[in-house]
Parts: sequence; C-alpha cells; structure tokens
Amino acid sequence: MSKAIDAIRGGTGTLDVVVLAGSAPTPGSATPECDAVMPLAGVNSCTTWTLTSRSDGNNSAANTDIRNAEFVYFAGGDQCDYADWKGTSLQSSVKSVVAKGGGSGGGSAGHHINSAVVYDACRGSVTSDEALYDPYDPAITFTTSMFAWANHGSTINDSHFVSRNRMGRTMAFVARAIEDGLTTGGAAWGVGVDDGGSLFIDRNGRATVAGADTFVVLGDHRPERADPDRYLSYSNYKIWRLRPGQTYDFKNRPTCGYYLRSIVNGVPDRGLCSGTPVTNCG
Repeated sequence: MSKAIDAIRGGTGTLDVVVLAGSAPTPGSATPECDAVMPLAGVNSCTTWTLTSRSDGNNSAANTDIRNAEFVYFAGGDQCDYADWKGTSLQSSVKSVVAKGGGSGGGSAGHHINSAVVYDACRGSVTSDEALYDPYDPAITFTTSMFAWANHGSTINDSHFVSRNRMGRTMAFVARAIEDGLTTGGAAWGVGVDDGGSLFIDRNGRATVAGADTFVVLGDHRPERADPDRYLSYSNYKIWRLRPGQTYDFKNRPTCGYYLRSIVNGVPDRGLCSGTPVTNCG
C-alpha cells in the first residue's frame, strides 16, 4: 500500500483512498483497510463504502467519493459481488480514477476483480482437482470487460495461491480462457499471489513482489484437450516463480526464466510450484 500511495502521489502531497466492500467484515472493525491505510505517509483520507447490491453501484454519493479519490482498493470477500457492478456507474468511476493517474488494487476477491478475465465464483468456488478433472465444471464462470488496465491484458488473477493449492485451477482457467477466446493472441497469463504477499504494478507495467511468492502461469497455445466432463490435457505451461523483491515486466513480457509443467488427463506434473528456470531460450 505504501508503494502504491507513494507512486501515485509522486512522493509529495497527499491523496484520498476509497475502499469498496461487498459485505461488512466480521468480527472486529468495520473499516479494517482504512485502519491500516490512515497511518501511512501521504494519506489525506480513507473512506469505506460497503455496497451490498447491484443497485448500490449507482449510489451517487459513493461514486462521487470514488471519482474524487486517487486510489481505489477492493476489499476481500466475494468477487461475484464486485462483478455484479459491471455496467453500473461504479465501474466507470473506478476507471476514471486510473485514467487521471490514480490506482486500483485489492486483496483476495479484490485481487480477482482487477484482472482482465475474472474468475467470478458466481456459481460457487472450485478446487484444483475439480477444475483439472473438468475445466468446464459449472462452478467455473468468468466475467470479462470489467476492467482493462494498461499492461495487465489477458490476465486471470488468483489469490491464496499456495496456501489453498490453487495452481491447478489457475492452469485450468488459463486453458479455458484460450479455448473460449476470452483473451487475445491465443495466450493467457495466470497471476497467483499467496497469503501475505502483494504484487505492485507501476505505470510502466513493472510488477514488484513483496511478502510472499507470486506465480505467473503462461499458456501460449490451445489445450490438447479442454472439453466438458473430460480431464484437461495441456502441455508445457510456462511458469515464473517470483520471490519477494523480484520483478516481472507485464508491458514487455519476458520470454525466458520460466520452468515447464504439464497436465495429462487431469493429472498435473509433480512440483507445480517449483522448478529450474530455463535460461537458454534462444
């Protein structure tokens, strides 16, 4: 948060933050994100809006606060609540913040909603095993055209990545996005952030990892098999494991430094979250 705030304000002056939530947190403070943000240098104000219905996306007071802010942060919760705001004034208001040089971010569900292709979980959550056994499991649903942030195209974000064993389902999401034409150029990038980690992407598309490992999972060809009620088969995902302090250039995406892993008949290779990076990519 400090890195984002400093980048937005250019190291001087102060800015206003708006936190958006689809439900009230329990237990404890009703404004945990603002409680953490307000002590940071450069923050003038932090306002939390808890909006619990689609119609709340057109709340005039909330939208005024968003448009007057320089940083919008989506809280954790259920990303389906956020996807429901597609087509409301709120969607345009958040875009206006980024357009004027501000920023957008989020944790957990808030991380999901900021990708180009959003796994919206509107029909329930899916595990890695379920997704690999059937990449068209009814619980795998996507929202597109919510946000299209510069340098973050063709991405599918995922959260709690290692702690909840989500590499497999991200692989399935990537295969689905390519097979269904949800991304451009026949490729898709999964972006998985683990508990305690963060990924800050600056104006030039350079992402910096902090706190815990982040994984970038590239699929650059169609699946060998991605059909309803059939095991997924996909060869040679390119995976970057990024440690805290390491960077990834989303504007000029790297073509080396990955390791390879495959899915055959729904069964993943061993060691999905570790591998020896390829360095000779000529």
